[in-house]
Amino acid sequence: MSTQAYWISDSVMSKLEPVNVFHRQLDHKKIDIAPEMQNLHILFRREFELEDFSSCLMNISADDYYKLYINGEFVAQGPAPGYPCRYFYNEIDVSKFLKPGKNLIAVHTYYQGLINRVWVSGDQRHGLFLELFADSKLVLASDESFRCRRHSGFTQCGVTYFATQFLEHYDARSPEVNFADTNFDDSHWGYARIRQFQDYTLIKQPSRQLVFDEVMPKKIEQNGNRIKVDFDAINVGYLEMSATGVPGSTITLHFAQELNEDSSLRWQLRTKTDYEEFFTLSGKLDRLNEYDYKAFRYVEIILPEGAQVAVDSIKFRRRHYPFELKAVCNTSDEKLLQVWQLCCDTLHYGVQEVIQDCMDREKGYYMGDGCYTLWTYCLLTNDFTLLEKFFDDFFASSFINRGLMTCGCCSFMQEIAEYPLIFIMLGWMYCAHTGRTEFLRRNYERLQDILDYYHEAYAEADGLLNNLDKWCVVEWPKQYQDNYDVDVTEGKVCPIKHNVINAYYIGAVKSLNRIAAKLGKSPYKDENALTESFLKAFYDPATAMFRDSTESDHISSVGNIFAAFFGLCPDNASKQKIVELIRQKRFSGSNFFTTIPMLTFLKQQGEEELLYTLLTDEGAWLNTLREGGKRTFEGFGKASKWNTSLFHLTLSLGALFLMDWDLEKILDFSGPARQN
Repeated sequence: MSTQAYWISDSVMSKLEPVNVFHRQLDHKKIDIAPEMQNLHILFRREFELEDFSSCLMNISADDYYKLYINGEFVAQGPAPGYPCRYFYNEIDVSKFLKPGKNLIAVHTYYQGLINRVWVSGDQRHGLFLELFADSKLVLASDESFRCRRHSGFTQCGVTYFATQFLEHYDARSPEVNFADTNFDDSHWGYARIRQFQDYTLIKQPSRQLVFDEVMPKKIEQNGNRIKVDFDAINVGYLEMSATGVPGSTITLHFAQELNEDSSLRWQLRTKTDYEEFFTLSGKLDRLNEYDYKAFRYVEIILPEGAQVAVDSIKFRRRHYPFELKAVCNTSDEKLLQVWQLCCDTLHYGVQEVIQDCMDREKGYYMGDGCYTLWTYCLLTNDFTLLEKFFDDFFASSFINRGLMTCGCCSFMQEIAEYPLIFIMLGWMYCAHTGRTEFLRRNYERLQDILDYYHEAYAEADGLLNNLDKWCVVEWPKQYQDNYDVDVTEGKVCPIKHNVINAYYIGAVKSLNRIAAKLGKSPYKDENALTESFLKAFYDPATAMFRDSTESDHISSVGNIFAAFFGLCPDNASKQKIVELIRQKRFSGSNFFTTIPMLTFLKQQGEEELLYTLLTDEGAWLNTLREGGKRTFEGFGKASKWNTSLFHLTLSLGALFLMDWDLEKILDFSGPARQN
C-alpha cells in the first residue's frame, strides 16, 4: 500500500464526521438518518496515460461498495463488508484491461445509509480508495484529480423488508448513463474531495471476489403488453435487458420466486418483500442497469404503450462465490442423491461475499447460521478460506462486546447467546478435521476470552449460566422449539436458568478443552464439574430425561437433543430414551440448530435406519423438492414460517450426512479431551 492514495468522496460526504453506530443490543441506541443521506450513487472517473508495462495491479476499496470499469469494460465489484477498524480492499490484476497510452478508470460507488445487516452503513462514511501499480511502480492514486458526480438515474421506489435494500427506479434519460464509456464527456463534472476523516484500517481481503455467469431464460411468454420470463431456478443477481419506447415512458418490473395458483407472479414475496421496480426509457435503445442484487426466478415485464423489449437481450446475470465441488456423495440411493444435489446447488449459487442466511430478506452475515452453512461449504469444496475469514470477521466484533455480535460487519446490533458457543465448536471441528493448528494457536486466547466473558457475566455459583442479556434463540422458527418451557423472547433478560444455553456452554467448554489438548495446552476448564451441575439442575432420574429449566418439569426435544449431543447423558438408558424421543417427534422439534446435533447423535448411536428415514422424510428435504424448490428453504416447506425465505442456506447442512468425513469422531463429546 502506498501513502499517496486517499479516501475520496464528493463535496458533501467528504466533510461528514463518522457516526458511531455500534452498541450493545439492549442499549437501544437511536440513530437518526436524514433521507437525503441515503441511497447515494456516487461516480468517479479518471483518465491517465500509461507507458509500456508487463503487469498492472490495482488495490481498490469503497464504502459501502464499488463497481469498477476500465476502458468501458466491467472489471470487478466489492469489497466484502468490514468494520472501519478492519476494512477490506481488493487486489486485482487489471493488466488485460489496460493498454499503453490513454486509459480510463470509472467507478460506480454506493452509500446505502440504512442500519441493517448488509454493510456498516448509516455511519456517514462514504469513499473510494484506489491505487494502480504498473510493474510495481505507483502510477495512479485516488486524490482530488478524480472527476466526481452523483448518478441521477437511480431513485428509490421502496425499501425491502428489514430495511435491507432500496428498490430501484432506473431512468435511462439520466445524463450519467454510460458514464464508464471512454468517449463520455465529463468536462462539466466537479472534482472529488479528500475525506476529512480518514479512520479506516485497510487489510487485503483474504477471500476471492465474486464470479458471474449468464443464465438464459428457460421460457418466455408474452401476453399483450406483459412478458413473463422463467429462469428455471432462484438465483442471485441482476436482470439484464434492452428496450425502446417513448421518452419518459416507464416499464414496470416484477420479480418473483414462485407463481400464484393462477400462474401470475407472486412478486409480493413470502419474506414480506415487494419486488417491484421501474425502468424509464429515453427514446433510444436503453439497457437496464441494476445496482443492488435480488434473489428471483421469474420476471414480469409490463410494457407501456409503444415500448418494445429485445427478447434475446433478456438474461439473468448471476453472481456467487467461486465453488468447485470436491466431495462425493457416499450413496447411490435415489432419494438421497436428490437431497445431495439440492444442498450442493444451494451453496454453489447462494454463497456471496460472505455466508448469508438468505439473500432476499436480511442478507445477513449471521454467525450461528454461518457456522453450519460454512462448514458444509468447506467440506464440499475443501476450501477453508472463507472459514478463516469468518473467524477473523467475528473476532473483530469484540470491540462492541467481548461476547461477540450475532451479525458480522454491519451496523445492525444483535446478540444471540448460542452463536459464539457454536463458533467455538466450529473452531474445534476445523482444527480436528484439517489438522491445521497454527490458525487456532494464534487465536486461542480470543476463543478463551469469549468463554471468560460468559463466565464473568453470567455464571452462578454452580458454574452454570443465568440472566443472560443476549437472546437465547434455542431453535428457530419458534414452532420448532417443541414448546420449550422458558420465555426466551428477544430483547429482554431471561431470569430463568435453562437447559439449552447451558448445554451449549458446556459444549463450548469441551470444544475449547479439545483445542487446548490439540495445541498441547492445559484444559481450559473442568468440564466434569459443569456436567455434574447440569445433571443436578436439569436431569430427571424418574424419566431418564432432561427438563427445560430449573423451574419446569416439561421435557422437550431441544432440551434433550443438545444434552445428548454434548455428551451429558449419565448412562445408556438416558441415551435410548432420547433416541425414542427423536423417533417419536422426528423434525417437529428440529430445524436450523437442532438438526445436526440430532442426526449426529443418531449416527453415533448406530441408529442408521432412523437416520435414513429422517434424511428421506417426506416432510423434510424431499418436501422442499416436492414444492418445487431447487434451493433449500428456510424450513422444509413454504409455509414453515410467516416470512419464509425460499433461498436460505442453512438447511444445506443435509449434505454433511451424505459425504465421508470423521463426523462421529470429531463431534464426539462423550469422553474427555485427549492430548495430541
